[in-house]
Amino acid sequence: MENKQTESSDLQLTLRKVIFGTDTFAGRVFDIGLIVCIIASVSLLLLDTIDAVNQQYGELFRILEWGFTVAFTIEYGLRLYCSSNRWSYFRSFYGVVDLLSILPSYLMLIFPGASFTLVIRVLRLFRVFRVLKLIRYLSEGNLLLRAMLQSSRKIFVFFFSVSLIILVLGAIMYEVEGPENGFTSIPTSIYWTVVTITTVGYGDITPHTHLGKGIAAFTMLLGYSIIAIPTGILTAEISQEIGKHRDLRSCSNCSTTGHETKAHYCYNCGAELQEI
Repeated sequence: MENKQTESSDLQLTLRKVIFGTDTFAGRVFDIGLIVCIIASVSLLLLDTIDAVNQQYGELFRILEWGFTVAFTIEYGLRLYCSSNRWSYFRSFYGVVDLLSILPSYLMLIFPGASFTLVIRVLRLFRVFRVLKLIRYLSEGNLLLRAMLQSSRKIFVFFFSVSLIILVLGAIMYEVEGPENGFTSIPTSIYWTVVTITTVGYGDITPHTHLGKGIAAFTMLLGYSIIAIPTGILTAEISQEIGKHRDLRSCSNCSTTGHETKAHYCYNCGAELQEI
């Protein structure tokens, strides 16, 4: 009995090193092979939406798709089996994505229209950060995320103000142009205002009166002005976040300040920084 438990523990440890680790050759081969399979699976989904390709290779795509699904299902089961904390993995980001990547195939047996949800598998490509040792770059991503959270209230107020401007301009254009020029309702006029203020300009609805064209010109110029505001807000927050991560140490060689908190050498002259 003890021998079976020992063999099981050894097997779990070996699988854990291969599946969850990237320090071994087998682990790197496994992760790279997994990424290739994910890319191939998503590519099949994209190609299957092309009618000409679907008519010629549709049956082959379905066979390959089920092959990938079975492989991913086995992989998910092995991850649960060898995980040191199954519940922690199950509710983690990668655990949820791994589960969602295989569910659509089985849901298609009940709901044929669920095939588009297979594109969720592309989220599994986030594992490339671990495979290629890019985790150290996530700190920059966290800095950007914190800046976005800090500026969320300001951007919400800005968005609400823009919404009011769009509502007013939409109502004005409805009164100025009217149904005979394509502005059949206030919601339609608001749609035109959104398209114009975002500088997209589809051209499906256009003003015909001189006053309407003047309002349209003002709306276009307003759109260019509006674009710069959230950019400035976010840039200011990013600058503040960067400032929080710089310390007050001064280089003893060139007196340069503003170094990163974890820096050991001066970014200007390369001299070693003294700890405070």
